[in-house]
Order: sequence, then C-alpha cells, then structure tokens
Amino acid sequence: MTPTTATAAEPVPAPSTPHSPPGLDDRITRALVGAAVGDALGGPVEGWTPEQIAERHGGRVTGIVGPWHGENWRTARPIAPYHKGDGHVTDDTLMTHALVRVYEKVRDHLDAYAVADHLVPDLLSPRWIPELEAEALPLQRIFLAEKWIVARLHYGHVDPREAGAGNIVNCGAAMYMAPVGLVNAGHPEAAYAEALEVAAPHQSSYGREAAGVFAAAVAAACHPGATPGTVVDAVLALAKDGTRSAIEAVCDVAARHDDFEATLAPLRAAVEPFDTVGPDYRSPALGARRPSRLHAIEELPVALGMLLVGGGDYRRTVLGSVNYGRDCDSIATMSGAIAGALGGEVPADWAQTVAQASRLDLEAPARTLAQVAREVFARDVERRRSHEEAFTALAGTR
Repeated sequence: MTPTTATAAEPVPAPSTPHSPPGLDDRITRALVGAAVGDALGGPVEGWTPEQIAERHGGRVTGIVGPWHGENWRTARPIAPYHKGDGHVTDDTLMTHALVRVYEKVRDHLDAYAVADHLVPDLLSPRWIPELEAEALPLQRIFLAEKWIVARLHYGHVDPREAGAGNIVNCGAAMYMAPVGLVNAGHPEAAYAEALEVAAPHQSSYGREAAGVFAAAVAAACHPGATPGTVVDAVLALAKDGTRSAIEAVCDVAARHDDFEATLAPLRAAVEPFDTVGPDYRSPALGARRPSRLHAIEELPVALGMLLVGGGDYRRTVLGSVNYGRDCDSIATMSGAIAGALGGEVPADWAQTVAQASRLDLEAPARTLAQVAREVFARDVERRRSHEEAFTALAGTR
C-alpha cells in the first residue's frame, strides 16, 4: 500500500504529570510491555489446569517461574523443545514484535498484502529466539498454525486475502493484534476492520473474528476515561456470532467477582459451550478448531473476563489469566495488552527480568509504534479532509 503524504504538523507528545492520565506513548508502551510480560508469565504453565498449576508450584503462580519440567525442558516434550519459563517470551511476543516491524516499514494502515510483502519475509529472517536460546528463523519457533502463513503465501502463492481459509481455527491471529489496536488508538471500529484484513492470510471464521475483536479492545482501552466495562461494551458492539455470545457469557460471570481464585472454574464453565478444544487441552477432539458461526476461541473471552475481575489492575488481571491455565500465555498476552492500554502499570521487576532473560528491548517496539501511530493519524486526518471536500462539492452540503 502506498502511503499518502501527510502535510499536518507532527504532534508533540503532551507532558505527563504524576496525576495526569497516561498519554499515547505511555499507553502503547504499557500495552506492548504488558503483553510480553503476560506472555512470559503464562508460558511455563501453558496447557495445564489450575489444579495442576497449584500442585506444581505449591499454590498459585505469583510471578515469573521456571520451566514446568525443570532442567529436562529440552527433552520432556520433544515436539516442543522450548525453554518456557525463567522470563522467556513465546511466539505470541515474537509475532507481535514482527507486526510492529511491518508497521515500521509501511508506516500506514496494513492490509493482507502487507502481510505477504513484509510479515512473511520477517518470519524468514534470523533473530534471537529466547525459547531456543539461539539465533534462528522465527519460522522455526512459531506454531504450525502460524507456519501456515509462510506455507500459503511464500510457497503456495495464494491470494493473501484468501490464504487463511483451511487453517485450523485458533487464537493464532488474535494473539499478536495489539499493534493494530494501538495504531487505531481510541477508534475500536477502525481497529476491528483493519485487524480482520490483517488476519485474512492467517485465519478464518471465529479465529479471524477474535483478531478483530481483540484489536478493538486494545483501541477502546486507549480511549481517555476508558474502564474495563467500557472496553467490554465497545467490543460487544462489534463482535459477531459465537464470539459475541462467548464474551457475553464469560463477562456476565466475571462481573460478579473481584477475586480470580473464585472465578477460575466459573469462567471455564461459561466459555466451555463455545470452545471446541474440549476439557483435555492437549488432546482436543475431532471437531476441535474447525470453522463455525456458533463457537469462539477460549482465550479472548477469558482475557476480557479476567480484565473485569481484576478491575483493570495489571497484576491482578494477568495473574488471574496465568493461573487459569490451558492456553494461558495467550490469555495473559491479551489481558496484559488491554490492561496496559488502559494505563495499568506493569511491575518494573517483572519487565526487567523478562527483558534480560529474553534479550529483548521491550520498549523499543513501543517507541517505534507510537511514532508510526502519529504518522498514520496525520494521514487519516488528511484523507478525511479530502473526502469531506469532495463530498461537500458533490452533495452541495456545508
């Protein structure tokens, strides 16, 4: 997509005071850092139940923990020989940062072709992979559902707008859509539409829908004065089919609680009718992850539910997400991004540990995206003015 040249003066970030609400830069930083930290906290307990997590750790997880299998992390699960734990981010963060780099190159709204032209080459470029403790292609770490993007676009030459059809339906596209919401900060409708376009080469059905709704949630959280309740209201105005029903069911339960311990079982019960994976997360049934208008991914409704339970507080929201288990790295990635966009403060010690362990500058992508968001907004203003002038001339209105 060819960017439109902006003529508006570049806005100067408003100075913040200890009592002023966080501005754009702070919200973008907290959202992206919050997503990465939530990802790192959830990684080591992904796939387990709340009961198994409590037994393994002698109670609920309250911070960064080591690998589930200890020193045997390389061989305990040969299909996934990854160092999950000790502050290492997973593929959720790798994909999020990759999408930021796409925005850095395009410097405008993205479409399906931007994924083909920029995201695919990025996944084929060597980078430091924390879970592999080595430099490698991101393609060698991401899950099979994300490898699909490269297989379909790089090798299959499929139309980018149609490439997501046929992939398993999971949270893969949703988990890295926070940058779309941040570029469209304060405009959930625009974030929803753009994320559906960006997710088209990756997912279909309720997996693609979840990508749009998650991006909308992040955008809504950036709105001045936003609360967990207004975020949920904003996404319910946009969500369709089973995704909307699942969010309603989960958030109805969550609204009655302020302690995540008491909600772990009720939230699972609320989302279970919409989740195709089933009770055994590691052994899904034959009907799992197939397209449907009646179902939803589990991760996004639960992330929004934990946001309500935690009252938007970053620590409470993310720890609830982590101790929920199952796909909790993605749940905590999503809830951490939304809580951060609301202005929730990410514990500095967690962020520092994750940055050091993962060998990543967690704030650099945020600085990049904040600048891109300002440039995109300036272009949007010019495009809107141009349209207003054209329509006024056509319709004879003022």
